[in-house]
Amino acid sequence: MPLKGLKIGFLGGGAMAGAIIAGLVSSGAVSAGSLYVSDVNKERLEHLKASLNINTLNDNRELVSAADVVILALKPAMVLPVVREVGSSLKPGQTIISIAAGVSTAVLENAVGKDVPVIRVMPNTPALVGEAASALCAGSGAVRADMERALAVFNAVGRAVEVTETLMDAVTGLSGSGPAYMFIMLEALADAGVRMGLPREVASVLGAQTMLGAARMVLESGRHPGQLKDMVTTPGGTTIEGLFSLERDGVRGALMKAVEVSAGKSREISKGI
Repeated sequence: MPLKGLKIGFLGGGAMAGAIIAGLVSSGAVSAGSLYVSDVNKERLEHLKASLNINTLNDNRELVSAADVVILALKPAMVLPVVREVGSSLKPGQTIISIAAGVSTAVLENAVGKDVPVIRVMPNTPALVGEAASALCAGSGAVRADMERALAVFNAVGRAVEVTETLMDAVTGLSGSGPAYMFIMLEALADAGVRMGLPREVASVLGAQTMLGAARMVLESGRHPGQLKDMVTTPGGTTIEGLFSLERDGVRGALMKAVEVSAGKSREISKGI
């Protein structure tokens, strides 16, 4: 158990931090008593303490001093000021995990200014329901144990994979922004159901469950999506007619382009940090 006996501290207690904390507690990966969070919002801290029974602190340095794993759950603009604030409290043996979009491991390591390993993560919003897709990359000073710690944290709220840092912009374009693509597709499917006469609630449930079921088939079967598509597509049937319409209207290309431009925007933002 990579997290057994470790104290995990969150600098920032927003929605994503709360989702990760809840996942760690519900999965049994970490006990509530081993989790710490600090935030400028006192009401948010009170809510987290009341709902999850974790430790809340008002002092960032105190949190860093207490934790074995420090998770930077901050907006990108706040990362460097906070890291510099707590720098004197960081110590060898800790692992720093950042979920701040666009902030590279090199920037973090430079801000830390000492030999403390850094892991960068791009999770996505389905962490709020325990179904995050997270990609992790290691900084130059991180060893395998640091990555195992980070993987254990993010597998508690979904599925986590390792990538090289050069691919993090692509990750942002795909899974980071991807939930929005799924929501607009789901909305369109539900609208189509309503157009065909289905009640709105029924159309939304059928569309969402269909999307969920299809995703689980890919993840659990290990088959290529094209193979699974062919299983649904009978000669001369309804599905091939719908697929022809999608291809004619360029849906596949539109999705590919969305990932491309989102990744490009991520690259642009990263250069400005």
